Amino acid sequence: MRSRAEVRPKPGAPYGEGRGRRMPSLTTQIFIGLVLGIVAGYVWPSSDVNGVHTAGYAEQIKPIADAFLRMIKMIIAPLLFSTLVVGIAGTGDLKAMGRIGVKAIVYFEVATTVALFLGLALVNLFRPGAGLALPIGADTSAVSAIAQNQQRPWDIFLHLFPTSVVDAMARGDILQLVVFSTFFGIAVAAIGAKGRPVLDVLDSTAQVMFKFTGYVMAFAPIGVFAAIAATVGGKGLGILLTLGKLVALMYIGLALFVVIVVGGVSYVIRVPFLTFVKAIREPFLIAFTTASSEAALPKALDVMERFGVPKNIVSFVLPTGYSFNLDGTTLYLSLASVFVAQLAGVPLTFRQQIVMMLTLMLTSKGVAGVPRAALVVLTATLAQFGLPAEGAAILLGIDQVMDMGRTAVNVMGNCIATVVVARWEGVFDDDRMRRFVVGAEKVA
Repeated sequence: MRSRAEVRPKPGAPYGEGRGRRMPSLTTQIFIGLVLGIVAGYVWPSSDVNGVHTAGYAEQIKPIADAFLRMIKMIIAPLLFSTLVVGIAGTGDLKAMGRIGVKAIVYFEVATTVALFLGLALVNLFRPGAGLALPIGADTSAVSAIAQNQQRPWDIFLHLFPTSVVDAMARGDILQLVVFSTFFGIAVAAIGAKGRPVLDVLDSTAQVMFKFTGYVMAFAPIGVFAAIAATVGGKGLGILLTLGKLVALMYIGLALFVVIVVGGVSYVIRVPFLTFVKAIREPFLIAFTTASSEAALPKALDVMERFGVPKNIVSFVLPTGYSFNLDGTTLYLSLASVFVAQLAGVPLTFRQQIVMMLTLMLTSKGVAGVPRAALVVLTATLAQFGLPAEGAAILLGIDQVMDMGRTAVNVMGNCIATVVVARWEGVFDDDRMRRFVVGAEKVA
């Protein structure tokens, strides 16, 4: 007869493992939440009768998803600040941080350029807007309101610097947090031994926040269920058929980008592609189901550090990429802008399309933290090239569906960017990557 000690669960094991049962992995739970959310949204849809919108049961549970996203957002500021300062000050090599920053920007520009031209090739090849009629007199008030968030070049530059770090933390402005944390980390490193107590406190804070992240992630399946149910219930599956060719083309483009670019980069840096995909599956699913890059950031920071990327690189490159490496968003913008031109029957020469792509490449860098950032950039670009705002108005209806895919690819692109920079610096830990995968297989 076994003693109680023999049947007690192992420390750190999933609940019930020592009792002959094992809880599904977080990835499996999130996927179950995704499927159940689609079913709930389909069974309890909202309705629009005579212009009056009546929320169904599925859409009414959206506050649960909002609560989960708020829980994520309350983690980001202390987690990002502590990990970035420790990463910078802990190395004590400020030249290395400058070198890392330059390499990250180079990779970001190459990746986003490929995404733009991949989208351009697909939209010209398949012409999803040809044969569709542009809705005359379409309501553009929502698009006009979004366009008011457009920023001038100097505004973009000034936005880098927070007037108050407390304000930046309260608003969850990742780019401003990165700038402040970078300067703070440099200052801590510059004072040497006197900065050690600050470094120790922030290192402990980072460990606490990663533990805190684990607690919040336990609610991820519920948050995902509510987010998907509200999306499907409010928009309906039928909306995918309205502009189905564009939606399908964008997801095909995203899949091609992942396979060709992310897969190709993985091969070049000697990281097995499927191993990388398996490692980031949780932040990827969270980003896809919530359509929020912020929701995936805490988990992505944790995963990439355990995957073998040094703390100073992952804590700097990953959040910086949220502003400068939006691969999924840039691919969508190239598709959407030319789609609107096709919809309006406005022929664009190859030279005009190239100029438009360069414009998109520049303007998309300054909208980090802006609500519906992709639509802000798209609306501004359409106005600049004399294309009708009605084109953006009809895209507003399917933006949530499109946003899910492009956000997930944004997160994946930034995760692989951390590995690229780490390998480029010669500090990627292959042994740690192999141990992480084996450990993940045991838990999953």
